[in-house]
Amino acid sequence: MAAEMSLSHRLPRGVLSEAELEEVAQRNPPAKPSLHSCLPKARCSISTAKSLLFRFLPFLHWLPRYPVKDWLLGDIASGFSVGIMHLPQGLAYALLAGLPPVTGLYSSFYPVFLYFFFGTSRHNSVGPFAVISVMIGSLTDSLLPSDNFLEVVNGTNVTMVNEEQRDAARVELVATITVLTGIFQVALGLLQFGFVVTYLSDPLVRGYTTAASVHVLVSQLKNVFGVSVGEYSGPLSLFKTFIEICRKLPETNVGTLVTAIIAMVAIFIVKELNHKFAAKLPMPIPIELITIIISTGISYGVNLTAKFGISVVGNIPSGLKPPVLPNFSYFGQVVGNAFAIAVVGYAICISLGKIFALKHGYKVDSNQELIALGLCNFLGGFFQCFAISCSMSRSLVQESTGGNSQVAGVIASLVILVTILKIGELFRDLPKAILAAIIIINLKGMFKQFADLPMLWKSNRVDLMVWIVTFVATLLLNLDIGLGASVAFGLLTVIFRTQLPHYSILGRISDTDVYRDVAEYQLAQEVPGVKIFRSSSTLYFANVELYAEALKKKSGVNVDRLIEKKKKALKKLKKQQKKAEKEKAKKKKFGDTGRDEQPGQSRAMAHPRSAGNTGPLMIRWWSQAQKGVAEDGLNGSGVAVIELSVAESSAPSEPTLRSLGLPQPSFHAVILDFSSISFVDTVSIKILKNIFRDFHEIEVDVFVASCPGPVLAQLERGNFFSSAITKSCFFPSVNDAVVYSSEEQRRASVDRSTRM
Repeated sequence: MAAEMSLSHRLPRGVLSEAELEEVAQRNPPAKPSLHSCLPKARCSISTAKSLLFRFLPFLHWLPRYPVKDWLLGDIASGFSVGIMHLPQGLAYALLAGLPPVTGLYSSFYPVFLYFFFGTSRHNSVGPFAVISVMIGSLTDSLLPSDNFLEVVNGTNVTMVNEEQRDAARVELVATITVLTGIFQVALGLLQFGFVVTYLSDPLVRGYTTAASVHVLVSQLKNVFGVSVGEYSGPLSLFKTFIEICRKLPETNVGTLVTAIIAMVAIFIVKELNHKFAAKLPMPIPIELITIIISTGISYGVNLTAKFGISVVGNIPSGLKPPVLPNFSYFGQVVGNAFAIAVVGYAICISLGKIFALKHGYKVDSNQELIALGLCNFLGGFFQCFAISCSMSRSLVQESTGGNSQVAGVIASLVILVTILKIGELFRDLPKAILAAIIIINLKGMFKQFADLPMLWKSNRVDLMVWIVTFVATLLLNLDIGLGASVAFGLLTVIFRTQLPHYSILGRISDTDVYRDVAEYQLAQEVPGVKIFRSSSTLYFANVELYAEALKKKSGVNVDRLIEKKKKALKKLKKQQKKAEKEKAKKKKFGDTGRDEQPGQSRAMAHPRSAGNTGPLMIRWWSQAQKGVAEDGLNGSGVAVIELSVAESSAPSEPTLRSLGLPQPSFHAVILDFSSISFVDTVSIKILKNIFRDFHEIEVDVFVASCPGPVLAQLERGNFFSSAITKSCFFPSVNDAVVYSSEEQRRASVDRSTRM
């Protein structure tokens, strides 16, 4: 049977149009969506409920199959390593968000623990992330600046910021933002809108995160130099902050600067050693934790705050706090920012998740990841967490130290829980300069993305433009407006690329039925009498007129000019017809029969018909070149003689370009290759009808080849087909259309020679 099918597949076939193919292949009629067809999918059953439960709680699927002997030790070691990283990064990123350090610990515990139940990536380390933290920090600075909490010190004219009130207000604001971010992510996940992240292309995300890293760097310079600066928000806030820091450099606290420099050098060197000897080390040296412990001990023992004026973290309350409802009055003010944070956080998380999934051979559910991230944020917001995403540095450590599943995340969250309950309060003397040093060194990977520029210059200039515009817009307009402007620009590049596609005339490769661009392939030769036109883009309202213009230009014929000349010639033809009829009527009225006529014929304006001859008129036209055949003719532009025939009773034939004395195109058929067309709209259907009409006017047949089934169905629904345009003009391949048009032209030539 298989051999028979293989032989029948190789048998040559005749040319098939789409109309014939539908009969032969028995095409099913297009299905009409209805509520009834959707009902079976929505029916409740035990299997459906079980499937939904396993989908929304993925740990129920993989945990019973967890290979304890193979994975548990690796997950414990990995979880401990990542937990050690969570501690300094949580404290540092809370500082970056403008919040008390303890909120960073909360954000490193609750979301990480919740991700175990809902997440599908086995290697993603969720928790505080620099880009998300700086987005939150810019929002807290703009809505709740420190100037709003100035108080006069008793008995003096000195004003100071009430940090306790400010921190409480900011925690309430950020908790509201986090809850709203979670709502957006869960809603998008339930609606299967995980694809929304596709509007953030990779160059856009990398350009945006690089610019966000510059924001992070500038925001931490004040902690490195130990100066106090104002809080700016909105466009150009980055430059305002940087200028003020430069102005206050003479006020630099030397102790703070030295502390930051020593910490940065130590962390950088050890991280490089970790990277260089990664294969030999059982786990990376936790230099960030070591630096925090040593610096806290030195700060406590030497009393750096009193002696050198070095700013420290301050009180870190121990224990967990009960959940608190968000302040719903903030929703209207932060809805746009929350959506931006939701999309950016998810984009970073899913991109990392897919990288690890591809490397280790498992699948990440993009919609479930969106739901998981949303639930982590939504529930975490009630416990004073700020919005989280995935950290590349922690995820790489989790993978490299033997992490195999989400169990590593649970171990990491337990490390943070112990810190919150018992150890956290010991870090109250930790210098803020140390946290700033940790943040800045961790930006190294982000700044490496500048290496994208030469690569994109060689590979894709449009993507390079997206990267640069995103970077510059984010620097100038701040993180929220910059993201919106970057997405808008990215979409515009897609629109422009569809409006400026590559148009080509195809030719046949010798001894094959393969057709390629004649400008690109030397052996591709145009089929005589046939123009095969192809566009690299789909057709829709924004580019279909450009498509029609490019087709006419590539054909080598001024179609519109030729149609205009034909209309003028026909108009002159009608005038001559009317003049001939008037002459006939005038001579009939005066009874002038003129000279004897040949049987059944009379010459216009020289030999009118006899009064008794009432047969129908047929107008026959000769061009200027045929003028010598006639004896008496009315000479005009391209029209020489009118002959009125009364012997023939058939309907008059339509004048041709040749009979009108007009130039004829060098080709008889145009084939539109629709292989790249993915959809059509109502505007493109109208323009396609005009293309068929215009080329028909100049006696050129139009055929369509390789039209996808969905596009054909859209043409049917758009009433594209009629008595003039049928499916017989559509062919499943370019070669079918070429063979058919060539055979039709050959047949027409034989018919003309037979009549002659």
